[in-house]
Amino acid sequence: MKIKITKPDTTLFEGEAKTLKLPGTAGAFEMLENHAPIISSLAKGTVTLVTKEDETKTFDIRGGVVKGQKNDILLLVQ
Repeated sequence: MKIKITKPDTTLFEGEAKTLKLPGTAGAFEMLENHAPIISSLAKGTVTLVTKEDETKTFDIRGGVVKGQKNDILLLVQ
């Protein structure tokens, strides 16, 4: 999956990942390759992803939104 995590003033991550765990406002959820199209709001919490090289990266966010379609995922976060 191609993932881009961006804040208003900077890009936190842009690259390929195998898994993505997100703090949704209705509860935490995980996205894997070929996930159904989604648009969801995000709550304060930690975004965790595992890169293709099996490196785990975490990002603390204060909220935001995620849009995913055809293995192209965009997170707009605070």
